[in-house]
Amino acid sequence: MTSLWLDRTDTFTGDPFTPGESFDTVVVGAGLTGLVTALLLARSGQNVLVLEARGLGAVATGNTTAKVTLLQGTVLSSLRQQYPQKVVDAYVAGNREGQAWLLRYLEQRGVPFQLRDAFTYAATQEGTEAVRAELTAALAADLEVDYVRDAGLPFPIRGAVRLRGQAQINPMDVLNALAEDVRSHGGRIVTGVRVRNVTGAGPSTVHADQGSVQADSVVLATGTPILNRGLYFAKLKPNRSYAAALELAGNAAPPEGMYISVEQPVRSIRDYPADGRNLLLVGGNGHPVGKARSEQAHLDNVLSWAREHFPGATVTHTWSAQDYQATNLMPFFGKLPRGRGRIFFGTGYNKWGMTNAVAASLGIAADILGGQLPWADTIHRRVTSPPGAASAISLNAGVAATLAKDWGRLQKPPTSAGGVTAGGAAPATAPAEGTGTVTMRERKPVATSTVDGTTCSLSAVCTHLGGILHWNDNEKSWDCPLHGSRFSNTGQVLEGPATRDLPAAE
Repeated sequence: MTSLWLDRTDTFTGDPFTPGESFDTVVVGAGLTGLVTALLLARSGQNVLVLEARGLGAVATGNTTAKVTLLQGTVLSSLRQQYPQKVVDAYVAGNREGQAWLLRYLEQRGVPFQLRDAFTYAATQEGTEAVRAELTAALAADLEVDYVRDAGLPFPIRGAVRLRGQAQINPMDVLNALAEDVRSHGGRIVTGVRVRNVTGAGPSTVHADQGSVQADSVVLATGTPILNRGLYFAKLKPNRSYAAALELAGNAAPPEGMYISVEQPVRSIRDYPADGRNLLLVGGNGHPVGKARSEQAHLDNVLSWAREHFPGATVTHTWSAQDYQATNLMPFFGKLPRGRGRIFFGTGYNKWGMTNAVAASLGIAADILGGQLPWADTIHRRVTSPPGAASAISLNAGVAATLAKDWGRLQKPPTSAGGVTAGGAAPATAPAEGTGTVTMRERKPVATSTVDGTTCSLSAVCTHLGGILHWNDNEKSWDCPLHGSRFSNTGQVLEGPATRDLPAAE
């Protein structure tokens, strides 16, 4: 699966990595958070190095639906249930500043984007209550929204909140422009180097798989923090969702707006004009990582819905993305605990990273350079509400239960369900093409899969905190249900918080 954005002919060539060098700031991760932060610091005169384990936008940014909007589904009404109005206002102010910075930057650099009205809509009568709640919360936060009964969709709805003049982008165009700009200000961007750890302070040592470098400040822009300090892996809910690009029959034009439903499974819609055609992008069907009976079934459901409402549409791309929701719903950014004021991070954007990522970058850069942002100060001083605390407790109770259940399951006699063997000795035959099994071999969990005719056996224990991995039948990967780490069928880390590959089975 390759996203519409990552399916491109131009390639980015990283700078060479030289162990032992020193920098003002090392930024870990070359997505939107990492590159905006790197540019802000490089513009200030800092000597900046960006270290990326894979390539530009390889994880969240390159797999987003790329809506740059302040109307974000039911986010504002959900926040208002947990926080006083001043905290919700601060969230909106940060997103507003992030949106304004990004669109201003794109105009200056000549990077194309499209202005669209954004809609949060209800497809059922039951959903209208959620739409009305979002309308109330958005108005209270000083957004110029209105309520409409017709949003221009080719199927009936019960009503929608509309916010005019929002934007949509091709995120890889944005990252390429940022990367070029970082380099023009003396920064370096290294790809194919994975950071494992950060130790010390004044300066810190950044340990990577190809050596170490020194930095006065370190920024973790990695989706979820790769360091366990602050236990943010226990405060985040990792979710995967699915998307597809489709060409409509007869070159028909998609609806000209950005849409998201309040009902589950969520339906996200936008268009993408490029190369003389206008594609329809459809997404949704989010679920916790590593806990789906079949990830492929979730994608199939998205495609089935798209074909039902847009008959004759032809699929050009399908992909999936991973997002992290904070248990208290508010993104985390700023100084990492026990980092002595020298390690910074951003996470928990809850599927709205195009504005939240830039807001986090502005906040992080202000912290490093000695600036102050009133909205960031308000967010930092927020107090977790009882519902947020209860959500964190529930999340971690579920993690503990999953860990115990999965390890216990492997101690039982072998059974088989959905192509995955549970418990008992390893099967005598290789798994069927495209499938994976987790079995016990000499009292050790073993993950065995067959992909493209090659069978590979690995440790089935996540290298982060020991979760038993689950086979992802859509992306042919091994996914951890505890904190969302993912590995390729041959064991390479795809997403953190894990930083080490899976070892081969003994």
